[in-house]
Amino acid sequence: MKELKHDLLTSKYTKVYHEEDFQFNAPHHFDVVSSEDETNLLAGINFQEGVIKEHGVNGVMNEDLIAVIITRLEHFNQSDFRCRENSMAITKLEEALLWLRKRTMGREQRGVEGKHVK
Repeated sequence: MKELKHDLLTSKYTKVYHEEDFQFNAPHHFDVVSSEDETNLLAGINFQEGVIKEHGVNGVMNEDLIAVIITRLEHFNQSDFRCRENSMAITKLEEALLWLRKRTMGREQRGVEGKHVK
């Protein structure tokens, strides 16, 4: 597993790792561990590997995790922890869902949705 590095990601509390050898152009398995004790697995995330029509449903979709985060932030915003930053994050995550939906709609219109074809 390789540690995920990004300029905006901190490893102060958690570290994220992903597989190094993968098919279909992107990693499909991610582990989130405690920075203090990397043997403490906090979450393992398995994304869909390959197109559903060829490989069946075998993992979560990007849209699933985005929707989870939107829901979590919306609940924070219904509490004393409401803030502009949460609202902005919700807006941008909803925008991300729209772009991913647009991509799927385009693939459906071209007759290639669910297939490993451009």
